[in-house]
Amino acid sequence: MDAITIGEILIDFIPGTEEASYIRNPGGGPANAAVAMAKNGLDVGMYTRMGNDDFGRFLTRTMKDYHVRLLTPELTDEAVTTMAFVTLYPGGERTFTFARKPGADMLLKKEDIRDSDIEDTKLVHASSFSMSAGPAVEATKYFIRRAHELGKLVAYDINYRNVVWHDDKMACADAVKEILPYVDLLKISDEEVDMIGGPDKIFDTMKEYDIAVVVETLGSKGAACCFKGQRIEVAGRKADAVDATGCGDAFWGGFLASLLNQDVRKTSDLTSDILKKAITYGNIGGWCCVQVKGGMSALPAKDRIEEVLKEES
Repeated sequence: MDAITIGEILIDFIPGTEEASYIRNPGGGPANAAVAMAKNGLDVGMYTRMGNDDFGRFLTRTMKDYHVRLLTPELTDEAVTTMAFVTLYPGGERTFTFARKPGADMLLKKEDIRDSDIEDTKLVHASSFSMSAGPAVEATKYFIRRAHELGKLVAYDINYRNVVWHDDKMACADAVKEILPYVDLLKISDEEVDMIGGPDKIFDTMKEYDIAVVVETLGSKGAACCFKGQRIEVAGRKADAVDATGCGDAFWGGFLASLLNQDVRKTSDLTSDILKKAITYGNIGGWCCVQVKGGMSALPAKDRIEEVLKEES
């Protein structure tokens, strides 16, 4: 396999354009990133557990439709798939209401994770959706640590907004810091950068952990990367956003796909030129995504990104 992702998955219900109509959006950083990478021509697997409910079955079919391999039991009675009700407002503002039932947390266990799968891949990706509670926390830490020990490229998507215990933002930050020694590539959004104290502070913090690159998704402001003390920037693209859901994951999936398509397998392979190309590729992916409503169907494929690149050249 080219890549493996791990994390909690949400089912988003987004009000449709017609009254009383709804669109089911399988979502969450790990699922969207997996689909984005698969759409960019990679062989992608995913570690997760889905509940034996109609949402879990829907998500199982969706993952298969987008050619993402499920590496764990596809349905289990001990989990209930988490739902998020998303309301969209004119101008792109959104509100989220999470329906979390008992057992709704992803119950992936470290015993589910096989070294043979990790050995068979080039890159592993996790998200702090996985840091919410329960055995998923230990499974995520184990997954990242083992991938690091086996010499794989490790990517991590911080979601401070979505993972806060009892409104304690520092609890999430402390949990994420535990895994930073094993991470090579990090994604964090501009909103989360502001929460933590601004770009300079987060870049300085990452230097402490010797992380090779910090990728910062900045929406219409573009994207930036800190690499060996150098800041690499890519300009944003002005777009009348229909729906911003998934644009950060589209960016990240396109970025990671570009790295693997350039045959990057370890941090020593990274160069400024490779990262600039990957950020540009990912930035176009995110820009394409915000222009289309419809969840995973909006995540752009490789040919669409390359079409935009060709037009710009």
